[in-house]
Amino acid sequence: MASISSVGIGSGVLTSELIEKLANAERAPTEARLNRQEEGITAQLSLFGQIQSAVTDLRLPSRTLANPSLFDSKSITSGSSAFSGAISGKAAAGNYTLEVSQLAKSQTLTSSLFGDKDTTKIGTGILSVSVNGVSSAITIDNTNNTLEGIAAAINEKASGTVTASVLNTGSGYKLALTSNTTGLNNTIQVTVADTGDGNSTDMNGLSRLSYAPGALNMTESQAASDAAFKFNGVDVTRSTNSVSDLIQGVTLTLNGTNAGAPASLLIKNDTSAVVDKVKEFIEKFNSLQALINENSQFDPSGANENGLLLGDSTTRTIMTQIRRVVGAPIPGLQGASVQSLAEVGISTNFETGLMSLDESKLLSKLSSAPSDVSALFSDQGRTTDGLVKFETASVNTKPGTYSIEVTTAASRGTYNGNVALGPATVIDADNDTLSIKVDGVTSGTITLDAGTYTQEELATELQNKINADSSLLAAGKAVTVTLDGSNQLVINSNTYGSNSTVEMLSVDTNTLVQFGLDVGQGVDGLDVQGKINGVEATGLGQTLTAAKGDPSEGIRLTITGTATGDRGTVSYIEGVAEQMVDLVTNFISVDGSIGAKNDRLKTELALIDEDRAKLNERIESLTARLSRQFTAADIIISQLNSTQEFVSKQLAALAGTNNSD
Repeated sequence: MASISSVGIGSGVLTSELIEKLANAERAPTEARLNRQEEGITAQLSLFGQIQSAVTDLRLPSRTLANPSLFDSKSITSGSSAFSGAISGKAAAGNYTLEVSQLAKSQTLTSSLFGDKDTTKIGTGILSVSVNGVSSAITIDNTNNTLEGIAAAINEKASGTVTASVLNTGSGYKLALTSNTTGLNNTIQVTVADTGDGNSTDMNGLSRLSYAPGALNMTESQAASDAAFKFNGVDVTRSTNSVSDLIQGVTLTLNGTNAGAPASLLIKNDTSAVVDKVKEFIEKFNSLQALINENSQFDPSGANENGLLLGDSTTRTIMTQIRRVVGAPIPGLQGASVQSLAEVGISTNFETGLMSLDESKLLSKLSSAPSDVSALFSDQGRTTDGLVKFETASVNTKPGTYSIEVTTAASRGTYNGNVALGPATVIDADNDTLSIKVDGVTSGTITLDAGTYTQEELATELQNKINADSSLLAAGKAVTVTLDGSNQLVINSNTYGSNSTVEMLSVDTNTLVQFGLDVGQGVDGLDVQGKINGVEATGLGQTLTAAKGDPSEGIRLTITGTATGDRGTVSYIEGVAEQMVDLVTNFISVDGSIGAKNDRLKTELALIDEDRAKLNERIESLTARLSRQFTAADIIISQLNSTQEFVSKQLAALAGTNNSD
């Protein structure tokens, strides 16, 4: 603003203070209007920030409820301290009984008694420590032939199979060897090449540490044993106390014995996790609804201000869409025992819009129709063919029912032998080695154990040795070896599809004649081919994926079996929580309802700032104009005052002259 400090000197009336009052009077109504607008928009921005936060909070429990695995949650309860269980995969509900009579134990060997652990020289030579066919050779010389030195050397060389320690018995010291694995098959054998006295079998020197059943120098202080228990009355043995291959999806841990007192192991659906998330969903929904209710109040008397959201189209649209999701039946659940939230005990107050839960009704439905309750909240695929499994869908998948047609069934890479096996086959040095390539991974040299085998035993031996190859194991490759109708060997890759291959790389001298196996490539596997919703789908192995751009896009199925043609239908159901996740994500996206509202409000604030700038320019222009006008008037008044003073003096002089006469 231009300086007006000199205004009013001449007149004493048209002052800068008067200009400021006139300018402020001009500014006040517009500025008050802009302040009111800014205050209202800022309040709306703050409120929509709260709404965005509340909507985002609603997405969190929705996302959990949208995951079908929540409805597969299981709890496991043991009726005895002798065993416990843990869910390790997808387990089915069930009630079992266990009676543990024996735990699996590791074998422990101890040496004879020695007077000290670090000075007495035991002897020299080579210790060969073997457990279940895995052997380690340990050199013992004058640098390490005390008890402590031998224990350290064994732990360095054979740490994968045994653990060596020195025991203080109170009357002397003993070397102890304990197998690192439990079970009858994991016993320890120690052979000695005694270079000290040259006798490897006597009770002197290093040979004192040898051990073999029936020819022992060390003592078996704890025998190896398998775990033994009854499972639902059936006798079962395992080499370890951790059993993961008895009940699908469950790992059992044997902690003790309860012989004569069988106890239960109960696996049931964990409904508490579902109930908790449903409660959280309702809580977050109600928080959003209450926030909108509070700010949408209308006072017909006019005594109080109406809510900021009264008549707001954005919040009306948001809540309309949310209520449509939570209130409508779920497409695809027609005829099911559960089709809407009301049927699982979730009701809505028609006056407030707030939800409430009848927990007993939800628990009842979770017990009687868990699959339907899962589909009510989460996404789910249902197939009519028991050999077709729904795996997943995508954000682009539209709810609906789609046809499935298989034109080519998936197959595995196969290598067929061409000689019928006799009733007995002898494995010897002329037919015991081969190498193979499975799914593009090359094995090392595979050696079969010598012996006489039946047809089935030979297939099993060949399968076990191939699958034990370290290169194939590291790559996760394996085969299944069977006999065809002519008793010829058939080697199948365990994977399906065009990448599934079996190739024989090398065989021994008599392998072709006796086994029918020769160097060469087998028949490659095939990918499944077919259509979903009448549109050609993409096949990979046994997986068929729906085409892009089709309503079924994103559906992925696993097709097992060999049948081609019509394979029934797949129905994709998108539950309440899954729909809510998509809806909320859209609301808070950059171009979503809330984002667009925030952008509009920020634009209005920017326009107010522009109006303030224009107001300032107008007031500055007014102030400058008034300053010029006041200055001009002030000059005129000053001149008139000067004229007045001159005239007054002249008149006074004339008056003085007349008086002197």
